[in-house]
Parts: sequence; C-alpha cells; structure tokens
Amino acid sequence: MTDQPSHHASDHAGYHHGNLRRAVLDAAVEAIAEQGAAAWSLRQLARRAGVSHAAPAHHFGDKAGLLTAVAAEGYTRFADALEAAGDDLHDVGLAYVRFAVEHRAYFEVMFTPALYRADDPDVAAARDRADRVLAAGVRGLAAGDRPEDERTAGLAAWSIVHGFAHLWLSGALSGVGDDPVAAARPVIRVLFER
Repeated sequence: MTDQPSHHASDHAGYHHGNLRRAVLDAAVEAIAEQGAAAWSLRQLARRAGVSHAAPAHHFGDKAGLLTAVAAEGYTRFADALEAAGDDLHDVGLAYVRFAVEHRAYFEVMFTPALYRADDPDVAAARDRADRVLAAGVRGLAAGDRPEDERTAGLAAWSIVHGFAHLWLSGALSGVGDDPVAAARPVIRVLFER
C-alpha cells in the first residue's frame, strides 16, 4: 500500500482509502477540540474534512463508531506517552498531565465512555496497555502487601494525576502558574510522602 492518491471513482478528491479515514479522524479531533464531542454531526465533519458526506459513515458507521476510533487512537497515544516516561511514577504522572493538556480532544473522549463503544477490542487493548504502565509505576507505593492495598494506591495515584489534569483543563486552578507540568510536579510528589 502506498501513500499515492487513489483514482477510484468512489474516492473523493483523489484521497487514498487510508488517507480518507485519516482525514475524517483528524477533522473529528479538530472539531472536538473546538466544539466538544457532541456539537457536530457527521455531515458537518465531512464538510470540515473536505470529503463526501457519506465518507464518515462509510468508514465509521455512526458518530459513536467515529468516537470509538478517536478513543482507541487516544489510548494508544496515551500508552505511548506513559511508556516513554520510563519507570518512575512521578515522571509517568507528569506524562499523564502533559498528555491531557497537549491532546485535550483525545483525553476528553477517552474519559467519557458514554460517547463511544468502550468494549471495542481496539479501545480495550490500548486502555489495558495504559493501565499496565500505570499499575507498574504504583508497585511498591502501596503501604501493605495485600492486592487491595496496591489497588488503593493505584486509585490514589490515578485520582491525583487525573484530578489535576481535569482541574487544569477546566480552568479551575488559579495561582499555580501557566505551565501545567511544572504546577503538577509538587502535587504528584505528595504521592511519595508517607
């Protein structure tokens, strides 16, 4: 498969099949960033992407199908970012906040499972991969040896980084500067103080 435009009659404006799908996904992420996940239709998205009005439905079925693809791609990118942060939980937490701020549209869809098919295999696989990175970072943080202690420590760590990211994105934080990662650094450090 090449990146050269296809000349099939069913393709719009010379788009290759894969490029058409990518164009629709990119347009969806832009629309979500500008208007939120609910404020646009597939037809409006097609216009934004410069593709036929049937293209989004052809590639994704319906809006939930398109948002499922956005969530799957978001979780994949999220897992990549968390893995790139290494083994240190503090660095993973900062990568979490950085991802939320830099990829807000993906983040908002990923953590609103009512928008998409959360049981989709691609979503589940990418989400599980991200969960494994977070779980690995929490090992050793738990105060006890029981599995429920580790789960509680994991939930505490997740609550801190996700809560911080959400508060930052909603504009609810004030007096913490204009760099979300720098502002999150001392907050995440609280995880290590016992």
